[in-house]
Amino acid sequence: MSNQLVTSENNERVKSFFLSLDSIASAMERLFTGKKPSLNGEYFYTDDELSEKLKLSRRSLQDYRNEGRIPCIKLGGKILYRSSDIEKLLEEGYRDKF
Repeated sequence: MSNQLVTSENNERVKSFFLSLDSIASAMERLFTGKKPSLNGEYFYTDDELSEKLKLSRRSLQDYRNEGRIPCIKLGGKILYRSSDIEKLLEEGYRDKF
C-alpha cells in the first residue's frame, strides 16, 4: 500500500465524484429556488399556479369558486387557494377503479 495523495488531477474517480456533487448541488438549487415560504405551515396557490397544477383554465377555477365547489381566500384583488383545501378536495373526489 502506498502513501500516494489522491487528487482530482491524478484520479478520474475523484474527479467524477466532485462533478457529481456539483450536479447535485445545482439540481437542489433549482428545486428550492421556486419554493415559496409558508404561513403557519400552510402554502397558498395563486390562480395561475393552481390552474397550471390542476390543468384547468382560470375560467373553470372562477366557475368553481362562484359555485362554491372550491374554497378560496379573497385578499384585495388577489385570489388565493390554501393547499390543504385543494388536497382535501382532491381526496374527496377520488374514485377507485371498477
